[in-house]
Amino acid sequence: MTDIETQRSADWLAGAGLRPTRQRMTLASLLVGDGQDRHVTAESLFDAASNADEKVSLATVYNTLRAFCDAGLMREITVDGSKSYFDTNMTDHPHFYWEDTARLTDAPADQLQISRVPDAPQGAEIASVDVVIRLRRT
Repeated sequence: MTDIETQRSADWLAGAGLRPTRQRMTLASLLVGDGQDRHVTAESLFDAASNADEKVSLATVYNTLRAFCDAGLMREITVDGSKSYFDTNMTDHPHFYWEDTARLTDAPADQLQISRVPDAPQGAEIASVDVVIRLRRT
């Protein structure tokens, strides 16, 4: 991990009030160390950590991703009700889900137009609207 990656990761954790443990710093570096946004699964992040010779269990990856989401550093996007992706880009934006590769990528937010959503039932409010556009190669 370079000094810039270390600082970027430490700042990211500090901004959410999270203590920079070794495991959190390792995973934060893989997620935001280069300054790019990521869409990861717990398994893909675990593989990236393993490929970087970092010792972290899959359970720790799941727990750390949950802590990052709870702290507002990431959001979880669920596809098919079972596959979870974790996104470091916290702006409101739609996603493309590539069915052939099971990848999630950002879709251009400026091209999305939602003119109306259903009214929330009485006693509820709409917290957010997630848009996942499924793609199949032709």
